[in-house]
Amino acid sequence: MPARISDPEQLKELLGIPFTPEQMACVTAPPAPQVIVAGAGSGKTTVMAARVVWLVGTGQVAPEQVLGLTFTNKAAGELAERVRKALTEAGVTEPEPLAPPGAGPQDEHTPGEPVISTYHAFAGRLLTDHGLRLGLEPSTRLLADATRFQLAARVLREAPGAHPALTRSFPDLVGDLLALDGELSEHLVTPDRLRHHDEDLLGTLESTPLTNPDLRKLPEVARARHDLAGLVEQYRSAKRDRDLIDFGDQIALSATLADRHPAVGALLREEFRVVLLDEYQDTSVAQRILLAGLFGHGTGHPVTAVGDPCQAIYGWRGASVANLDDFPDHFPHADGTPAARHSLSENRRSGGRLLDLANTMAAPLRAMHTGVEALRPAPGAERDGIVRCALLDTHADELTWLADRIAHLVATGTPPGEIAVLCRTAGDFGSIQSALVDRDVPVEVVGLSGLLHLPEVADLVAVCEVLQDPGANASLVRLLTGPRWRIGPRDLALLGRRARLLVRRERAGGDDPDRRLAEAVEGVDPAEVISLADALDTFLDGSADDELPFSAEARVRYAQLATELRDLRRSLADPLMDVLHRVLATTGLEVELSSSPQALAARRRETLSNFLDVAASFAAQEKDASLLAFLGFLRTAAQYEKGLDNALPGGENTVKVLTAHKSKGLEWDVVAVPGLVAKQFPSEQGREKWTAQPRVLPHSLRGDAATLPDVGPLDSKGLKAFTEQMRDHQHTEELRLGYVTFTRPRKLLLGSGHWWGPTQKRTRGPSDFLLALHDHCLAGHGETEVWAERPDAAAQNPALAEPTADLAWPLPLDEVALDRRRAAAATVRAHLDALASGAVATSAVEEQAAPDAAVPAHPAPGEPDGPPEDLEPQPEDEESHEDGDWESWTTARPATTPPPVAVTEAVTPATPAATDSAATEGPTPEEARLIHSWDQDLEALSGELLRARQGTRDVVLPASLTASELMRLAADPAGFAAELARPMPRPPQPAARRGTRFHAWVESRFEDVQLPMLDPEELPGHDADIADEHDLEALKEAFEQTEYAHRTPLGVEVPFQLTLAGRTVRGRMDAVYRLEPDTATGTGPQTPVYEIVDWKTSHTRDADPLQLAIYRLAWAEHHRLPLEAVTAAFVYIRTGETVRPRHLPGRREIEHILLGTTPGPSPEQPPALHGPAEPAQRTGEPPDRSAAAAR
Repeated sequence: MPARISDPEQLKELLGIPFTPEQMACVTAPPAPQVIVAGAGSGKTTVMAARVVWLVGTGQVAPEQVLGLTFTNKAAGELAERVRKALTEAGVTEPEPLAPPGAGPQDEHTPGEPVISTYHAFAGRLLTDHGLRLGLEPSTRLLADATRFQLAARVLREAPGAHPALTRSFPDLVGDLLALDGELSEHLVTPDRLRHHDEDLLGTLESTPLTNPDLRKLPEVARARHDLAGLVEQYRSAKRDRDLIDFGDQIALSATLADRHPAVGALLREEFRVVLLDEYQDTSVAQRILLAGLFGHGTGHPVTAVGDPCQAIYGWRGASVANLDDFPDHFPHADGTPAARHSLSENRRSGGRLLDLANTMAAPLRAMHTGVEALRPAPGAERDGIVRCALLDTHADELTWLADRIAHLVATGTPPGEIAVLCRTAGDFGSIQSALVDRDVPVEVVGLSGLLHLPEVADLVAVCEVLQDPGANASLVRLLTGPRWRIGPRDLALLGRRARLLVRRERAGGDDPDRRLAEAVEGVDPAEVISLADALDTFLDGSADDELPFSAEARVRYAQLATELRDLRRSLADPLMDVLHRVLATTGLEVELSSSPQALAARRRETLSNFLDVAASFAAQEKDASLLAFLGFLRTAAQYEKGLDNALPGGENTVKVLTAHKSKGLEWDVVAVPGLVAKQFPSEQGREKWTAQPRVLPHSLRGDAATLPDVGPLDSKGLKAFTEQMRDHQHTEELRLGYVTFTRPRKLLLGSGHWWGPTQKRTRGPSDFLLALHDHCLAGHGETEVWAERPDAAAQNPALAEPTADLAWPLPLDEVALDRRRAAAATVRAHLDALASGAVATSAVEEQAAPDAAVPAHPAPGEPDGPPEDLEPQPEDEESHEDGDWESWTTARPATTPPPVAVTEAVTPATPAATDSAATEGPTPEEARLIHSWDQDLEALSGELLRARQGTRDVVLPASLTASELMRLAADPAGFAAELARPMPRPPQPAARRGTRFHAWVESRFEDVQLPMLDPEELPGHDADIADEHDLEALKEAFEQTEYAHRTPLGVEVPFQLTLAGRTVRGRMDAVYRLEPDTATGTGPQTPVYEIVDWKTSHTRDADPLQLAIYRLAWAEHHRLPLEAVTAAFVYIRTGETVRPRHLPGRREIEHILLGTTPGPSPEQPPALHGPAEPAQRTGEPPDRSAAAAR
């Protein structure tokens, strides 16, 4: 391409930019590898664009031979626009003309455009062009986030075998699986290599004294990671089977391609003569291997990498700052000499006094990294910029100070869009938003992680979590203690007690070591089985018999919430957006927000709308996106603050509230940083350690292991030293985050902290960052507005020492909202009364003619005149409770007009002239186009809905099943699927309750404990056929005649959880007996045999042997026994008959039932179909064991 620029001064003149000598050296450097260490605000994007103009303008390359890579689509778009604009302004390329209609392609000699894209898009293009070299099919598709979580959940559900080391909840395991898969991809480590590492570690630990909790946790973590690595292999296999890859696979496969096929690099170096790499400090190990394989390794290719090690804040998600430090060695010249290193240090964003603060903080970082220089202000800006800091007594005082300062700035002319509030975490977003809205300051919370901390979104997510996971106790507590249900602390504690009674009984001799050992062998994890949701369900049928003193009002509210949740669970198989909107409608949250005209309510409606947009985007990526997958996505976004959350501040003129991590690359006139308190910012919560989390890759396997601390000797000293090194590593990362935060403002930085947190009993005090701001102000570079003294040692947190009336739980209702709800309730009741009396005209004309009336200011007769009382326990009674006594306070409703009165006057008909005029006035052309677009949208939506309702509907099995549900699935798959798709309430069954009482009586003969309250499907005797109390007494007498009445069981009502085909099957065994060998006669078994017994009180002998097969398998696997060592029997109490089915199925056959496949017969387990038992023995005594000593 002919040269159009001949010297640097001409470039300055053409672009109109007064480049500094540093910038010009980078721009005009010869086409060779170089790294530019660009400080904050030093104009790196301008330099990259100018370098493209220089290389193209001097004729060294054509525009289309330039490749630029960055991280986000927004950054790629901005860089492309800057390059295109600079090329045009310099006259290197002509402005792109608008092609006339019918014009053909451009002339072949017309210069092209540089290729600017994201790192992932470049890797995707590479695989599209060359993936066949790795056996990657052209049909391979990129996994969306929704599909990733869906597929990972499916793999977990269908994973064969047991994984006892994986004890976390199902949604958490989905996140762990994806996190470990991502780390393995980022460091090009195979799951097999990881498993070998953990096997070696476990072998070493076998001979190591585990002398402290951290050491004792190591084997547990290693076993869990070993199992998780196997699941990662299955997840990757599932992706391959479906021709799918995710973003991690894109980079890993591209890196493998570059390493194994050098010809690919040669082709790309020929195509792209110049390469620009933006934000290089944020690249991962796999990305570095990919880029070095294509453009480095001694080729001397002109690669320019730009980055700042002081802004490397994404190490927790795979980025390696060592890539920037080691660039000269990874991309050397052709003769082997390291690449050149340049620096940009003049900051043209912030005033000099702000830069002095940043330089002071970053001094330790400059000492760690080569080529980093202190920032300098632009000429004339040395005294610009100001810092204001404050240390308040309490967290509430700090938020008040912050909101007042921002409101003052807005009132005195600072545009709201030029103000940002940057927080270390999103925990205070809701309070900050409320404080600003109260002062009429427009505000926007940026990003999904921020939305999740706002109350309206948190309430919606809490309901969804309770629906999906019965173990989501924290979410259920949020609902119960919220403004709608208002459950008091004592009733809540009683609910927790009932939940514990459901899974574990208080046995005599609670400290008996034998009992505790037996429980440990059983492997029952209380965290997996204690469920407040299960306890809530006991209020539906009134079957609870634990005599806990719940207040009468709490019983009503518990029952209503349980009914609501049960109804919502029936729709979990529906499309995600349908589920979310049904939750909003059922809980009244949407109505609550819509009913208030206040500014805060308007903001909260916007917040909820933004969250639903996120959900809709997630659902649009995968037609079968489920609520479970969406919740996993939200957990990951919340945990990593930004990882999946790529939202950026909008263009509205609003104050932006966001996390410090999301502020990188952005700037405002004013930046406020609250929460600068000890242990918060900088945070002491370090990166997850591989010694404590199975989802984390051990440091020794990482590609950047040399830059990370690792465990030396596997003893207490070694682990302690590792913990200290990780703490120092975390401090360095927090220092980088602070540097990024404090270099965002152009003019004003506000920093604040407090002594007393909202709930802490100990003081917090200023962090190192706030102390640095304070010292900076004392040196004359700013102003200390407030600096509270340290509280006395004996002082208490004022937030916790307020009068009891101010700490009422539940919180008092808002009086204004309460009056509005009363008025709305009165309006609705009056309208309903009018409808019932026939006084309301239904004609549309009459309704239009009805005059408006004022809203009553006081409750109607019969309306409760106060809010519901706080739910403290009251004497239990059987009085009925009307819903209206309290339900009207649960949801704010709009104050509507009262019902229109009947119209008695005649309605004047329209005149012909008016009619003709109306007929001739049709829609304008724009209105017609709008209406036509509505018609098209409606047609498309209705067609989509019809297609969704056609054909066979797949019903997803729940992640947890009871043994009874599994038997129904085996007996009638279609019927069970129909029940899952549309659950129907079941009528009360007195006989089943009497069956439960019979089982409780049997248990009381052996142990002095009460029978736990269980799910209806788990209730012992739920299938009993007991006519009345006399029949129950007859059964008790019949039991006394059986052999089992005189033998002591090993356990009764024994709970179990069994993982089958990726699903948890739970239940309880009626009784377990242990039979010892007959040493006197030589007959009987030669090894101890366990016998599982299930009591049957029905008249018919049609028990399903699949039930015993499940019990037998659960007991054998819990105790690591062969199946042959466990027998099982039905005992029909009425006849005293014992039935032991032949050939009970094993794990393989039962898993095939869950998977819906037909197993072939196995040699050790002949196929067993369920149905009425075909007994091996029907006796009143055990076979061949008449002399056996049982215990």
